[in-house]
Amino acid sequence: MKKTLIVIDYTNDFVADKGALTCGVPGQAIDTNIVTLANKFFANHDCIIFPTDLHTQDDPYHPETKLFPPHNLANTWGRKLFGNVGKWFDLHKNNEEIYFYDKNRYSAFANTNLENFLRTHHIEELYLCGVCTDICVLHTAIDAYNKNFKITIPQNAVASFNQTGHEWALDHFKTSLGAKII
Repeated sequence: MKKTLIVIDYTNDFVADKGALTCGVPGQAIDTNIVTLANKFFANHDCIIFPTDLHTQDDPYHPETKLFPPHNLANTWGRKLFGNVGKWFDLHKNNEEIYFYDKNRYSAFANTNLENFLRTHHIEELYLCGVCTDICVLHTAIDAYNKNFKITIPQNAVASFNQTGHEWALDHFKTSLGAKII
């Protein structure tokens, strides 16, 4: 069965100390774990996908404008991939097995061609990592479940700014989405 690693929203705005909507230390603590996963998938010639939030300043039509401060704005430091994950990506970004794309909703599937990409590449199992466990990772997992993909969540490679939400989401992945938690 073909699998892929999906690294969700691991940007400066979501992870760095000065990020606009940072989960801070919990997000920073998973940096090395994501790189380790990326190296394993890369060595096996599996796809590694980076769906990354993209917004415009004060967009009156986007629902997040009312919920969160401006974040992941186009062409800003905040939208660049964080830390060692960012360095890893810069080193490998021109490889055909690496796929970076913009997303504008919580789910990596909403308004994107992710499902088409996965089906075209005969990928059936998704390893989801990144931030935030209880927002973008959760919504991506729900859509993956509804599209009949197998889901694996490496719990040492997801984080949130809300520990209660993080723990709830990990339980929900397992009990309601049938995800494998490793």
